[in-house]
Amino acid sequence: MSAANELLQAICTTLAANADLMALIGPDGISDRLVSGRHLPVLVIAEVTTNDYSTATEPGEEHLLILQSWSDMQGQRQAQMIAGLIVALLQDAALPLATHRLINLQHVSTKTRREPKTRLFCAEMRFRAVTEG
Repeated sequence: MSAANELLQAICTTLAANADLMALIGPDGISDRLVSGRHLPVLVIAEVTTNDYSTATEPGEEHLLILQSWSDMQGQRQAQMIAGLIVALLQDAALPLATHRLINLQHVSTKTRREPKTRLFCAEMRFRAVTEG
């Protein structure tokens, strides 16, 4: 399994194990796409970009992740609340990977917006992770 897939699996496992987050988004609230008609709020794994980050002695990869918290409630409060919880759970988390080693996982930024056509709110979180192995 690739380091990116192991990282995503570890992130999903960590988030799904948090009772506060599951109370907000429900047991099926983590997805890799936003589906029309789906019960909101939801957490979407929107994008993963992987770059070579090898050193002279170790193979490594840099992973740029975008996670999105979607809400249909009036205002941005719920989307931001979910994003804040996710950032707290993932920032500097020591996630176990099966065949690779997570060096670090850092929150880079969060941007909240309202989608005019759907009237949904989205809090988009960007993370950077480095793996070796």
